[in-house]
Amino acid sequence: MSDVVTNKVILASGSPRRREILTQIGVDFEVVVSNEEERPRSEDPLDFPGENAAAKALAVSKMRPGEYVLGYDTLVFLDGKPLGKPKTPEEALEMLQKLNGKSHKVITGVALAKDSQVVDTQREETEVVFRENTLQELKDYVNSKDPMDKAGAYGIQTRGARLIKSISGCYYNVVGLPVALTLEMLARQKVDV
Repeated sequence: MSDVVTNKVILASGSPRRREILTQIGVDFEVVVSNEEERPRSEDPLDFPGENAAAKALAVSKMRPGEYVLGYDTLVFLDGKPLGKPKTPEEALEMLQKLNGKSHKVITGVALAKDSQVVDTQREETEVVFRENTLQELKDYVNSKDPMDKAGAYGIQTRGARLIKSISGCYYNVVGLPVALTLEMLARQKVDV
């Protein structure tokens, strides 16, 4: 029975962007939101995405024995400090002003769990450089409401693309689901998607 290859996974995330990417690449999946509170314990903030992803995958894995569960967490880091999702338009503008004209890292932690155990965790890093945007351009973007549910207050796949000069690394990582890394992790567990 252990030689049976599964081809369906559980996505422990309510993110519409992650659902779109998995659908785009043809992965058969089901969404089960973990509702796990993010409480990373590491002293190094760069480890937060991996810890959060593992906690989400593990929480759903406990509910779904025998199934592979993917957990993700994406954070934007400027000078080694994490920028989460803005709570107010003012906070979004402040974040965007900090990122403006500078380089920053987007790190996504990816965790794969099965039978209440995390079987693999990895992380993907992408460097993003903002162009020199005017204050009015930043305000117009904030007024579009697009930044409000996104780490670092921007979405590369939406109107936030206007703010970006260049990226180095995986584009899909910046959206929230590094495709190549995810497929490699599933392949190592012999999950054929």
